[in-house]
Amino acid sequence: MLLTITTTHQPATDLGYLLHKNPGRVQTAELSMGKAHVFYPEATPARCTAALLLEVDPVALVRNRKGPGGDAGSLRQYVNDRPYVASSLLSVAIAQVFGSAMGGRSKGRPELAETPIPLEARIAVLPCRGGEPLLRRIFEPVGYTVTAQGYPLDPTFQEWGESPYFTVSLQATCRLSDLLRHVYVLVPVMDREKHYWITQDEVEKLLRLGADWLPSHPERELIVDRYLKHQRRLTRVALERLIEEDVDDPEVVIAARDAEELPEADMTLRDQRLGSVLAALKGSAASRVLDLGCGEGALLKPMLADQQFQEIVGMDVSMRSLDIAKERLNLERLPERQARRIKLLQGSLMYRDQRLQGYDAAAVMEVIEHLDQPRLAAFERVVFHFARPGTVVVTTPNIEYNVKFPTLAAGHLRHEDHRFEWTRLEFQAWANRVGAEHGYGARFLPVGTEDPEVGPPTQMAVFSR
Repeated sequence: MLLTITTTHQPATDLGYLLHKNPGRVQTAELSMGKAHVFYPEATPARCTAALLLEVDPVALVRNRKGPGGDAGSLRQYVNDRPYVASSLLSVAIAQVFGSAMGGRSKGRPELAETPIPLEARIAVLPCRGGEPLLRRIFEPVGYTVTAQGYPLDPTFQEWGESPYFTVSLQATCRLSDLLRHVYVLVPVMDREKHYWITQDEVEKLLRLGADWLPSHPERELIVDRYLKHQRRLTRVALERLIEEDVDDPEVVIAARDAEELPEADMTLRDQRLGSVLAALKGSAASRVLDLGCGEGALLKPMLADQQFQEIVGMDVSMRSLDIAKERLNLERLPERQARRIKLLQGSLMYRDQRLQGYDAAAVMEVIEHLDQPRLAAFERVVFHFARPGTVVVTTPNIEYNVKFPTLAAGHLRHEDHRFEWTRLEFQAWANRVGAEHGYGARFLPVGTEDPEVGPPTQMAVFSR
């Protein structure tokens, strides 16, 4: 099992300072499943390569195995590809041998540890359950140029087809710590296997090492699911904690990046959306109000400050988001009279919920575009048929306006989790149909500065019975 890391940053031998390993000698570390050797095949001022060679002892690997491992006498435990391919064993070796480098620490070159430099990581044999297309979908979004060489199962018998093994090169100008973290997390994802039992600690590790790049990765769900070995409970917890509805609101980020080009520069689109929804709720004369998909409480806070709203309920599927909302609203420190006005519920808009019945109004802000067609139909019945508040305020992006965002690539939606984004006519057709089926009338209002050609950035429907 071999990983090499090469740089042409000059002097290239500074790689030794970053890795905390002297290029002048071979260094060996004892691991629970074998030995890890670090050496430098080349070390010149112009080019330097560090190699991590993991020598796995198959017998020790079986003896030290944690968690369910099947029949202890199974031949498969001793005859397999584990000693030869990059896997979670390599990740463990990286953490133990290059731990300081992965943490971004370097006593000898602290400023270099924070500097992007040209790097190439080469993994001699990487199993990829999904082939080269998956390799590219996983590594290219985090900035790597990927070169992959595949191998047949047996050169003598070409009809057997291709093997799942590749020699992979990853090239980028980045910090060494970022490269090591990416390899640490993504190699087991490619292999789709781990040699140890998965616990809650793995969730914390994944969120720590993926904090800078995983929330926005287009294959976020696949990475989390494979890294956690398809443990559904842990996968759900990890994905919930990756959801950030405040600074990570995709429209807020886009609007902030494009502030100089857009007429909303003096006020973020998020602020305008909150103001528009709040005004619609106040205009309905509602006293008892639901915020469905409340996230971290962005709308709940101004509602709590307005005495018109005497009973406020925020509901979200994510317990993590509700915990953040609780902290941001200071619910533990509110006067008793204020605290009685607001309640946070964990729940899904896919299922009938008696707790949602009997309210004057409901806000559904930037939710529907995250639902595929079957779930959207379920949402319609839950909100408009079973809960049936007097007024429902719904906002969603206007896809026609996307051309006004210079940093948004043509043909792309505003967020990778959006299942759709509608034109104004599509949104109006949906709202009118839903209203007719459930006894509501709908009126439509723009949110944000309205462009004469493409309309507003956000569109809003106010349903009334």
